[in-house]
Amino acid sequence: MPERPRNVFVVGLDGFHRDLLATMRGADEIAFHALFDADEIANWTGGPMAGLLDRAHDVLDRFDEPVDGIIGHWDFPTSTILPILRDHCDLPGPSLEAVLKCEHKYWSRLEQARVVPEHVPDFTVFDPFDHDARDQVDLDYPFWVKPIKSHSSYLGFHVADDRDFADAVERLRDGIHEVARPFDVVLEHADLPAEVADVGGHHCLAEAVISAPRQCTLEGYRWRGTTTIYGTIDTGRAGAHGSSLVEYGYPSALDEATTRRMHAIADRTMAALGYDRAPFNIEFFHDPDTDALHVLEVNPRISKSHSPLFLLVDGASHHQVAVRLALGQDPDFPSGEGEFPFASKFMLRHHGGDARVVHSPTPDELSRVQEQFPELRLHVHVEPGMALSDLPMQDSYSYRMADLFLGGDDPEQVRERFERCREQVPIELAPISHES
Repeated sequence: MPERPRNVFVVGLDGFHRDLLATMRGADEIAFHALFDADEIANWTGGPMAGLLDRAHDVLDRFDEPVDGIIGHWDFPTSTILPILRDHCDLPGPSLEAVLKCEHKYWSRLEQARVVPEHVPDFTVFDPFDHDARDQVDLDYPFWVKPIKSHSSYLGFHVADDRDFADAVERLRDGIHEVARPFDVVLEHADLPAEVADVGGHHCLAEAVISAPRQCTLEGYRWRGTTTIYGTIDTGRAGAHGSSLVEYGYPSALDEATTRRMHAIADRTMAALGYDRAPFNIEFFHDPDTDALHVLEVNPRISKSHSPLFLLVDGASHHQVAVRLALGQDPDFPSGEGEFPFASKFMLRHHGGDARVVHSPTPDELSRVQEQFPELRLHVHVEPGMALSDLPMQDSYSYRMADLFLGGDDPEQVRERFERCREQVPIELAPISHES
């Protein structure tokens, strides 16, 4: 045992993730401290970034014991302020520039195109506030447009013609400021190369559509120049243009040869980004007919959506990877020591436009389903009376109403368990088009 508990600050810590942190090896030797309220970070709506950083620095400076590590599992702003906070406390971790080479979608594509060009779709950058924005996009329809920095597929649009492009630009102009303004503040802290110095948060990326039916994510980390992949997760999509995430499955059904190729691409990419001493995940599209692999995006963090899956299958949340790396230690992550051979996350979505919530699961309904499926972790994001459009950071084609995590012997059994759960936790909606 160490002489004192190690103090680790977690950006946006809540009860759900505190329970997951408790499953890691050596958790009894660590004192976890919340840095910001979880709801404030998870549903952050673009407040002043400078103020957020000042508040974080104040909390860390007033702490009367050594700060041994700082971690996070949320997307923006957490992922981009972590290197700034670690630098403030003289703690190990990747540089801000290395993190931005993942987070800044255009910069990331430029770096990927240098080292794995055959696995990167055609792309370009454009200014949605320019009247000639379409002339800046040298791509044939269809293609995707998205902000330089966003998350949860927010303001991402599939564009099939000039009308789609004009509609997307109008919506981008209206909503892009929410993340663009604070992201620009983060960019001011970084040493940017000339090719991206003038490409800020109010710019957008356009990239060719990747026609591949399969999506997978590698969870890994870089430690002292070595890339380790400890999990591969399958991703299911649905809705218009396959734009909405609906399911994760672990472990992946992908064949070993393709997985090894993905590992090699991830290694080359992360090394080129100069990323080290921290976790990451990298998303791929795979076409089984041509065996082509394309990189979708790189995230400089663990995926919180995958954490319960690792707990169910491997016996610990992969928060263990983030924490041990933050403390300058090898992650020593377990494999196959969980209760179940397979686990999934299911996202209950509504694809029919805005609606009002009439009923969401009651405490009694939740208690009954929990008794039948003890391993179930269920997050309901809606409540009676609210409009689905009130949900923050949704994709452009659906609304995510709830998340369910379940384990079982195989994908078929887990799917059957999910269907039984869904019947017992009903969410009822009513149209709101008639409301004045």
